Amino acid sequence: MIRRALAFWLVVAALALAGLVATWSSRFPAQAPLLRTDDPQLLERGRTLYTTQCASCHGVNRQGQANWRERGADGRLPAPPHDESGHTWHHPDEVLFRITRDGVAKAVGIPDYVSSMPAYGGTLSDAEIVAVLSWIKSQWPVHVRKDHDEINRQAREAQRGS
Repeated sequence: MIRRALAFWLVVAALALAGLVATWSSRFPAQAPLLRTDDPQLLERGRTLYTTQCASCHGVNRQGQANWRERGADGRLPAPPHDESGHTWHHPDEVLFRITRDGVAKAVGIPDYVSSMPAYGGTLSDAEIVAVLSWIKSQWPVHVRKDHDEINRQAREAQRGS
């Protein structure tokens, strides 16, 4: 009888511990930066994909379109630059990834947001999106990359606090 009760409480304790671990893991996921600027093969793949998929709007030199901060007659913003003069580096890796994969409206949670930026989730794999974004980041000056790393750190801290 005592062994049966002990076994019961051991099972309950194990389930409770498993629940705590699952809750802790989902609340505080181990997040490394998504974008990697230290992998030459990844960056070359990203450069190639940027040229074929992104440069027609964002520019061969990532300079964006003219007047990118002003909406056109169609109500859409022109493609922003992906160099240090733009706002790409102001967003954490996860946001950049979601915008690229899902499109702006879904990524920012505004269903009726109008954007010329297509969702690339059906065109590029997740790994290809990471390659493109990693290459873009690799082109920023060192001080901008450091600022972006800090933005990522703050985003991870904010996620842990939520």
